[in-house]
This record gives sequence, C-alpha cells and structure tokens, in this order.
Amino acid sequence: MIDRRRFTLAMGACAAVAAMPVHAAEVGEDGLHVQPWFMQTFLDLSEDKAEAEAEGRHFAVLFEQRGCPYCREMHQVNFARSEIADFVSANFSVLQLNMWGSRAVTDFDGEEMEEKNLARKWGVNFTPTIVFFGPDGTEEVIRMPGYFKPFHFLSMFEYVAGDHYADEGFQRFLQARFDRLEEEGKKPDLW
Repeated sequence: MIDRRRFTLAMGACAAVAAMPVHAAEVGEDGLHVQPWFMQTFLDLSEDKAEAEAEGRHFAVLFEQRGCPYCREMHQVNFARSEIADFVSANFSVLQLNMWGSRAVTDFDGEEMEEKNLARKWGVNFTPTIVFFGPDGTEEVIRMPGYFKPFHFLSMFEYVAGDHYADEGFQRFLQARFDRLEEEGKKPDLW
C-alpha cells in the first residue's frame, strides 16, 4: 500500500519528468550551445540574409561565448520551451557567432574579419546578444542586449516577425501584449 509520503514523492517525480525540456541544447566543439535549426553557412552575411528572405524568414545574428551562464540559460530555459523554439525556427534564420571566435565572416559591406572583430565593429559587449535585421536593406532594426526571460524573449521575436518595429517601440508593444493577456484572464509566464 502506498502512503501519503510515497504518493507525494511519486507525484513530484512525475512533475519533474513532465517539466523536462522538449528541445535539449547540445554543446559544440567551440563550447557554445547549439540548436539543430541554427544556420550552417559560409558566414557571408549578405548571402545568409538573402537565403533567409528567400525562405520567407527574418534574419538574426546571435553572439554567444563559451562559459556564458546567460547563454546557457537561453538554451536550457527559453529554447527548451517548444512554443519558443517552434516559433523562432519557423520564422527566423538564426546565425550563431562566437564573440571571441576567429572564423572569417564577411560583413554586409563586404569587409571580411574574424567573428571577434565583427562583434567589436557592431558594438556587441556581452552575451547573449541577438541582432535583428528587417527585410529591407542591411540595417539593424532592434537588438536583444542580454538574456530575456521567456515572455520577453518570445515577445521580442514576435515583435520583429510582425514588423511592429516600423510602428511602435518594443516597450509599448510589450505592455500592450501584457495588458491583452491580463484582460483575457491569462497570466503571462514572465519567468
């Protein structure tokens, strides 16, 4: 016969299994966490952006570094949630770069440099940093500077996917989304 204590322990174990990530991140040879849907390219940003647009996706460049606890959190928490990983992979082509890496990257202006020099040129000072590009030209439309919790993280991708940056700032978009969810009686998952 099962007593209350064993029942509680069994239920806790079931809850732990149910809460396990759907999309587990692997760590590559360079020490960066990798998602299977990240772009694998020759690191020519103009070509990569054109390829993303030909597939009907937005283009984003993600800078990370080995040992970054916030990068790990982004992969193990945010990208582990199927609603986030599915939305991002369906609507974005994401190119991952190493903030301290030495692979040769060709910037939009044709200049070839190492990843670390591109990070410096673009003013990337910490990780993770995601730089989003719009469909017209090569100008950055918005930047995610650092780790965002799941609600804010997904909202930023939805903001860019819906081209909302053309009409309103991210804070207003985020507040309107939060207010809509509250009106519907849904509590947004801010963590």
